[in-house]
Amino acid sequence: TKISLSYKFSPAYFYLLTRLIGGGKFRINKDVFIKKIKNKNVIWIQKISYFSRKVFCVKKLSLGVQIVIGIAVGLAIGFASPDMAKALSPLGTIFLRMLKMLIVPLMFFSITSGICKMGDVKQLVTVGLRYWVWILVTSAISAFAGVVAGLIGQPGAGTTEFLKHSEEVKSVSFSFIDSIIQYFPDNIVVAMFNGDMIQIIVFALFLGIALLCISDRVPVVISFIDQSSEAMMKITSFVMAFSPIGIASLMATLVSTISGATMYEILEFMLLDNICALILLFVMYPLAVQFLGKLNAVTFMKKITEPMLVSITTTSSAATLPVSIRVTGEKLGVPENVYGFTLPLGNACGTNGFALFVGLCCVFASNLYGFELTIGRIFQFVFLGIILSVGSGNVKGAGIVMSVVLMEALGMPLSLIPILAAIWPTIDPAHTVLNNAGDIAGTVIVANRLGLMDTEVFNDPNK
Repeated sequence: TKISLSYKFSPAYFYLLTRLIGGGKFRINKDVFIKKIKNKNVIWIQKISYFSRKVFCVKKLSLGVQIVIGIAVGLAIGFASPDMAKALSPLGTIFLRMLKMLIVPLMFFSITSGICKMGDVKQLVTVGLRYWVWILVTSAISAFAGVVAGLIGQPGAGTTEFLKHSEEVKSVSFSFIDSIIQYFPDNIVVAMFNGDMIQIIVFALFLGIALLCISDRVPVVISFIDQSSEAMMKITSFVMAFSPIGIASLMATLVSTISGATMYEILEFMLLDNICALILLFVMYPLAVQFLGKLNAVTFMKKITEPMLVSITTTSSAATLPVSIRVTGEKLGVPENVYGFTLPLGNACGTNGFALFVGLCCVFASNLYGFELTIGRIFQFVFLGIILSVGSGNVKGAGIVMSVVLMEALGMPLSLIPILAAIWPTIDPAHTVLNNAGDIAGTVIVANRLGLMDTEVFNDPNK
């Protein structure tokens, strides 16, 4: 007896499935799939579909796991067959081109939309302004800490392997005053055409603030900005779905040429990044809570253990947000009208972990490509750490996408991107913990300074 299935399955797909279950006792005829259960011609499509998804679980893996698999496959191909790596190199080139395609519209719409979502101007002046100061100051400190760690450790200075790539981009003299002038575009269309990221970011900041001030008169424009931002996030998710393949290709091409000296520099970069994240987490935040928030820092760190554990295991600020909201309200005594605004805002904009990465990566990349480190460039690194960290919170695969933005803004080649993609899983957990703990720390400091916090709940050891 044949039963035709309305659910469309690939015959080849079911052939593999039948070889895995029942030793091939099932019979396939194009879109016909038969199974005899308890002497009845019955087919349980949902059960078979469920089992097949478990067998072919690649679709269910998280993007991070898929990227790790892609890295492993790329390394294996690169070591085993350089010829195959060369044949697969167009896939990596396509991936990099798609990332570059995203840069201008993604940054423009995401930054403008993020500012517009702050609420009205009154809210901006009270809770919002104070919390934004917290985000900007801690981002600046994090970026500066990354720069200092880079200047002390000098990752990337022990290899000359990447110097040949610096010929693609001219290293020009850097003037502090001239750099400030160049931050402001004289023609935003030309800036977008040329991909001048800093000028685009500055214009997006001006536009977002202007729209926020007249939000009641331009709801259609704000709606368009928000919807365009959502559309760009969706396109980004499409591109990042291809990232395991693209990164596998890039790693396969890279691994056959990378030297032991370069590997040492990469390991040093990873170690410096994680050490800096721990210092900021256990020094900067407790001191801020103790002296700015006038609260017990030890109590604060104990009570945010749960969201820290969730963030380090999921490496997702979005997944940690519900836990942070519950802990902030129930255990820390912050009212909903405060944490309901600050935590989502911090989740989108307060990424101190990425600010730290930007500062350290700028020094790392400058050393690799032979760019001179001047006072003006250090100021630029910190500025980029602030702005890019504020704009990266809602970007899926932010570590890779925003690293491309960073390299473009610095005028450096993209040959470092595969390495950054490969090491990202080792530094992302520390970044995520730093991000979420910073959001909660800023929330309790703002709430207590405004006299809105229930300190009895905060000090209650049973909460």
